[in-house]
Amino acid sequence: MPAHDRLSVVEADITTLDLDAIVNAANEQLAPGGGVCGAIHRAAGPALARDCRALCGCPTGEARITPGHDLKARFVIHAVGPVWHGGGAGEDDLLAAAYGNSLMLARDNGLASIAFPAISTGIFGFPAVRAAAIAVAACARFLDANALPERVVFCCFGAESAALHRQALADIHPG
Repeated sequence: MPAHDRLSVVEADITTLDLDAIVNAANEQLAPGGGVCGAIHRAAGPALARDCRALCGCPTGEARITPGHDLKARFVIHAVGPVWHGGGAGEDDLLAAAYGNSLMLARDNGLASIAFPAISTGIFGFPAVRAAAIAVAACARFLDANALPERVVFCCFGAESAALHRQALADIHPG
């Protein structure tokens, strides 16, 4: 199945999705934070923070996997996106790597479905239009070369983010 048929956009609370994995927009310490990270930690329960502490952090651009605990998702993949510093500090490549490394963990763990939030676009300040284009392109490239995951969902917390991701999907596959 072509990559574009395996990508979709939903406007929802990522903590409610019943998929193999959801992605946490994490910080390098993998500590509970604000935004989507805080919401995932609250919904998963305190065991998630314990698992994250045991991982001893995660560098920007990389990802780690833990059980989902009290979430519907069986796993949480913690992806550390870059803080925006104006675009000249390798932010685009680091953001693409965070998506790609998350997908590698999903593939390597036999996961068929995964949902991403808009990584780095909250308190990390990455421009949302640019981030959506990078996210969609990175995922499409990975799916073109891999059978798993079978389904990638961009889970957007708001109509504006959903529209940006839908536009990015349309840009890589017109019509």
